[in-house]
Parts: sequence; structure tokens; C-alpha cells
Amino acid sequence: MTDGLDEGPTEEDRRLAADHDDEGVDVALAIARAARGEPAGTPRHDDDGEVLLPPPRRSAARKRRRRPSTPSWSGPKADGRDPMALGDAFTHLVQSKGWGRQVNLHLVLSRWPELVGPTNAEHSRPVKYQGTVLTVRTEATVWATSLRTIAPQLVAELNRRLGEGTVTRVVIEGPSAPSWKHGPRSVPGRGPRDTYG
Repeated sequence: MTDGLDEGPTEEDRRLAADHDDEGVDVALAIARAARGEPAGTPRHDDDGEVLLPPPRRSAARKRRRRPSTPSWSGPKADGRDPMALGDAFTHLVQSKGWGRQVNLHLVLSRWPELVGPTNAEHSRPVKYQGTVLTVRTEATVWATSLRTIAPQLVAELNRRLGEGTVTRVVIEGPSAPSWKHGPRSVPGRGPRDTYG
């Protein structure tokens, strides 16, 4: 009984051994052809019997340098990289930062003469907006009194233009009185006295 191990190489084994390359190029070419989807088989040879090598391929690093992963153009669809009109960019910035109420208030207050009349506007100006309270400073007490009489209508007009609840109260301040306090040492609780007599 023979088990097939004692027989030695067959004719098929001798033919494959004759076509075999000791450096392994034929095996590498067969694997490359299989990866490309070409039929497997013996390596290709030229007319002189030399093994034909495939053309050199570019390395992956060179491909990455030539072709960035993100194109520099935006394409046919709307994209965040598209140019934007300045007004639209400003509107987007104001909305993203939550500055809408303050910007609208400043736009309305820039038309101060329309709100309080040209005469009152000449002698008063808005100085502060905090929370929902608008503070207005006047040049003289008489102008403060004049603005206090129209304060409810001013609140209503501001809320109509800016949205309900934007301004709940208008505080009118007269001119600041001169300070009688001179120097770091003064007696608390004692106001101005008759010093001319």
C-alpha cells in the first residue's frame, strides 16, 4: 500500500515549479490581480519570458495631498461657506447672540424726536435701559416734568414698536444737583446750609 507521500513530485508540480519565481513576485502579482478582480492564474510574461510587473501605483499619502477630503467649492446646494449679504450676516449674528431686543431698542431710540417731540428731544436723552426700565435724563426740572406727563404714552408707543413687555416703566431724571460734599471728611446727615450769611 502506498499513501501518496512516497511517490515524489508529479508532472503538474514540475510545471508549476518551473514557472515559480523565487522572489515571490508571481505570487504578489496573482494577489494583486485577484484584488482588482482579474482572473487568477500564472503571472504574465513578455516575449522574452520576463515577468511583467504592473505600473507603479501612487501612495495613499500623495493622493491625500492632491485631493483634500473637503472640496474648496460649495457646490450647487446651499452651504455655510456660501457668500452672504452683509445685512443677512448682521441679522444672523444678532439672532445667534440674542441681541435682538437691545438692537431694536437702540434703533427706536435713535428716533427720539419722533417719540417725544422735537422740543422735548432737544432737552432730554435716554441714558440707560436695564431689565425693562428705560431711564431718561433731562437738562432742567421743567423738561423732566413735561416728560413725566407723557411717560405712559411713551411706554405704550415703545411696546407697540418693540413688542409687548419690552419697556414696563420710564424713569425720568432731572439734572443732577451740585454736591456740597467736599473732601473725604464730612458729617453724614447734614445737607447744605446757609453759608452766605
